[in-house]
Formats: sequence, structure tokens, C-alpha cells
Amino acid sequence: MSSSGVLSFTQQGWEQVLAKVKRAVVYLDSACAESLHWGCGSTRLLEAVGGPDCHLREFEPDAVGGGAKQPKAVFVLSCLLKGRTVEILRDIICRSHFQYCVVVTAVSHAVHLTANHVPAAAAAEMEGQQPVFEQLEEKLCEWMGNMNYTAEVFHVPLLLAPVAPHFALTPAFASLFPLLPQDVHLLNSTRPDKRKLGSLGDVDATALTPELLLQIRCLVSGLSSLCEHLGVREECFAVGSLSRVIAADLANYAPAKNRKKTAAGRASVVFMDRTLDLTGAVGHHGDNLVEKIISALPQLPGHTNDVMVNMIELTALQTEEENCNVVAPGCLAQSNDTTAKALWEALLNTKHKEAVMEVRRHLVEAASRENLPIKMSMGRVTPGQLMSYIQLFKNNLKALMNHCGLLQLGLATAQTLKHPQTDKWDNFLAFERLLLQSIGESTMSVVLNQLLPVIKPVTQRTNEDYSPEELLILLIYIYSVTGELTIDKDLGEAEEKVKKALAQVFCEESELSPLLQKITGV
Repeated sequence: MSSSGVLSFTQQGWEQVLAKVKRAVVYLDSACAESLHWGCGSTRLLEAVGGPDCHLREFEPDAVGGGAKQPKAVFVLSCLLKGRTVEILRDIICRSHFQYCVVVTAVSHAVHLTANHVPAAAAAEMEGQQPVFEQLEEKLCEWMGNMNYTAEVFHVPLLLAPVAPHFALTPAFASLFPLLPQDVHLLNSTRPDKRKLGSLGDVDATALTPELLLQIRCLVSGLSSLCEHLGVREECFAVGSLSRVIAADLANYAPAKNRKKTAAGRASVVFMDRTLDLTGAVGHHGDNLVEKIISALPQLPGHTNDVMVNMIELTALQTEEENCNVVAPGCLAQSNDTTAKALWEALLNTKHKEAVMEVRRHLVEAASRENLPIKMSMGRVTPGQLMSYIQLFKNNLKALMNHCGLLQLGLATAQTLKHPQTDKWDNFLAFERLLLQSIGESTMSVVLNQLLPVIKPVTQRTNEDYSPEELLILLIYIYSVTGELTIDKDLGEAEEKVKKALAQVFCEESELSPLLQKITGV
């Protein structure tokens, strides 16, 4: 897959949107905002909107409507135009003064027909027609209060957030997760006795809920659009039960039949269930700076794959608060800064040591170009050293603006290097290696008994001890590398001891983190 093809797929999609937003109030949902964030940046959208009264707003039930001097609105949405989404659209429009509404959806009209239970044969006969979108256009005019006002509804495949060449994410499907063994019981609860599923291996499309099937079809529609843009005919391969369903749906996707007949190129598409390699997600054996940045720094609100970089150091504001929100945070995505993009790609593709040296080199070169009084230093890169280079830009507005993207990546690196979580990284790695050795030589019950001493309530923990979330990460790691287990008396007793110790830890926490609240339901 060509890197330029992935990026141009996203950028061409956004160009269609940007062509509609001049002097409009623009509402985006989180997934589309993330695609814009990595694909071409919010600056491009602001430039396209133009005018002093332009506004960007999050698409949500409480979103502010358009005022008397704001006659135009553009809604950019990643989801189906159905149910709650349409209700929110109606409510925003009804409390506004819009005379021209554009709704852009990342979901194709073919999937909207499926969502409205139109049979496949009837849908095939509607090729070239878009009755679902046309009906919504009429509704938009009705909600605006005048059937002579203008409404447009159309599809743009805003599927990807291109993080780097050859690496793109699908923010709208961040919650699409593979099925787990216990899900088989839920699926069986609605099936007759003669058609009960024995295991995940028996799961096919007919066994899934209509909601999950629709989510899969939305993903398949976007992937088909990507293949069309690349001019390829795909061959689908799958590892895992849910991946098998997705691959089969893409292979049999009816609207793509003509494309597959005429496509000049070929591409292999491999789907893999994330649950088959959880050790890769929770382990600490990766020697990559970006992995550590994402683990250490707080998540950028509304995003699934970016972090908040504290920018206080580049201001005159004096504060001891780590989470001070007076100054807008920086981030990792630098879609409009060529130098910062080059550094970001280097950070993704090099080991930790080389990456921090690359950050230092970029800062030194930028300071030299701006004739800032830099003092060269060789040897090991430290957070203090990086901060001393970054602060050279502090009182030079021109230099600050010229290298804003680079400075955000530099600050992200320095803040990660001095973060307590980074010091724990090596502790995690050492403990994981010890566990791997124990798993190879001992039974699972012995391994769990080794874990017991590090499960400590808040009153007994130091900064070097594991938090409740970190203990869960270690347990996921242990069970993932172990695989299938034979339950015996010793294992049962060891698991009960671990459960009891964890329950005590959770109960003694003064406040559970959002993750633990979600897991425990408390």
C-alpha cells in the first residue's frame, strides 16, 4: 500500500468537505475531528471557513446552535444518519437560524440502505439513486422552517487518521473489539438449542447482533472506498473469529463487484483479532520512544491516539500545577509542519536512544538557524538538556512560530523522560522477564503466588510500587503469554488469593480511576 495513496485518500476526502464550509458553522464528531487532526490539521479547516464569525463546534446534544448572523452549517459525521444522530441534528437545527445545511457522512448510502432494512436485490436496483439522503434533505429543510432553504447530504469516506506513511488508524472504530469466549454465552442466549455455538470458532455473521453487523459493514464500506482510491482488487485473509467475519464481508461486498472487475492492481488485506496478541499491547519489551510518550502523557480529550503536551515552559506563566489548563496543550500530530513530520516519523521508526538523540539534533539545528545562543553538549541526552534548548525559543516569537511543531515534540520527549512512569518502564520489563522465566519453569499457580507480594493497598504503596491499573496489565500479560490453562486445585486457590488481594486494593482506593470504574461498575 503506497503511503502517498493513504494520505491522498484522506486529504481528497477532506478537500470535498472544505469546499463546502466557507463562512459556515462547522460541527464535527470526535472521529472526524481526529481524521482532520492527523490528515490536514484544523488550520486548513479554519482557513477554508474564513471570515471573522467562523465557529468550530463538537457535534453533541448540548452543542450551541447558529445565531441570526450564521445562516450556514456543515455537519461532518463519522456515523450512520439514523436514530440518536438524527435527533441531535434536528435539535441543533431547530434552535438555530440556518438557511443552508450540509451534512457529510463517512458512511456510504449503500450501508444506509442496509441499516434501513432494504433487501439486497432492491438496493442493487437503486444504483445511482440515494433515497435515504434525499429524505433527510427534506427533513433538514423542514427543521430549518422553510422548504425553499438549501440542504445537502452526501457521503465522503473519512475513514482514516494517517499517523505516518504506511500507518493509519480508524478512529470511528476504536470501540470495535474482538469477541471473547464469554460472548459465546450471550450469543447463545438468543439461539435455539439445536443451533447453539460451541466456541468462538463457530461464530459467523449469522450469529452476530444486528448492531455489530452494521458496525462491521460501516468499516467494510470505508475499506472498499480505500481500495477503490488505490485502484486495487483485494484478497482478504483473517486470523481470529471477528476478523474472519469482517474479511468475508469485504470479500462479498456487493457495491464493490464492479470495482474488483476493473481494478488494475492487487492488494492483500490481513485482518487480525487484537485479542490474539495482547502481550504486544500490554508488554514493555518495545524500545520505542513514541510508545513511552503515549503511555506517560495524558490523553488529548476526544482523541484515541494523541496526547496533551504541557506548553507552560514556553510561556511567562508561573505555576507548579502539572495539569494547569490555562494554556492550550500541544500534541504529537503536526500535519502542516514538514520538519516536525520528519522528526515524528523518525521517532516512530527508531529505537529509544536514537530517537532522543534525533530530537536533540533537530532542536540544535533549529536554534542555530534562528541564531539563538545555544551551548553544544554531547553524550547522554537528559530532560534538562532538552528543556534548556527549548527555552531558548521562549522569548523569540518569530522563532517560536517557525518551529512550533518541533518544540511540541521536544517538550513531549522531555516530559516523558522525566515522568515517573518512564522510570517504572524498566521495572515492568524486568518483572515481565522474571514472569516469563517462571512460566517456562513453573505452574501458573506458582507464578500467581509470585505476583501476590507486589499487590499492595494504597496505604502500603510507594511510587515504585504498582498501581491497581498496572497490576491488571501484569495479569493480562501473564494470562496472554500462558495461553490455555488446565484448572486444578492449586490454580484455583492461587487465583482466589489474587482476587482477594485485588479486591482489598480496589476497596481501599480513595477514588477509582475512570478505567477501574468502568471495569468494576462502581
